[in-house]
Amino acid sequence: MKNDIEIDWQKIDNIISKYNANHEALLMIMHDIGEIYNYVPQQVIPVLVDRLGVKESLIYSVATFYKTVSLTPRGKYIISVCTGTACHVRGAEKIMGALEEKLNIIEGQTTEDRLFTLDSVRCIGCCAAGPVVNVNKETHGGLDRSSVLEIINEYKHRAS
Repeated sequence: MKNDIEIDWQKIDNIISKYNANHEALLMIMHDIGEIYNYVPQQVIPVLVDRLGVKESLIYSVATFYKTVSLTPRGKYIISVCTGTACHVRGAEKIMGALEEKLNIIEGQTTEDRLFTLDSVRCIGCCAAGPVVNVNKETHGGLDRSSVLEIINEYKHRAS
């Protein structure tokens, strides 16, 4: 995947200013940047170092610790498959397998067209509705292989 993204520096400045350039708000700042680009572009890291007075290593530590922050391009649609106990016993691995096959990626990867990123999460909090996936902020439960593939087709249709 090529990194051909255009950075809106005014938006970056507004996000940093919103938190008064406070280094303690690093996670929130990175999350807000991620809301715009679905990841924190590499070009933004030196600006965060300079404006927040943090070490670059801290930025990488935050990005690798928190699953909601990424330093690599992610898809327009982030698919989070719940793999917690309730979803696991109801077939989460079959859901993950169907998605990996359909999208031709494995957990943690993004499709070449940057439409989908596939992740697993330990619990979404909808145990009674398992197996469950979140696509961005939309929750889908009571899934099987065919119903999850229908959902993915709907998101593909939305994007076209």
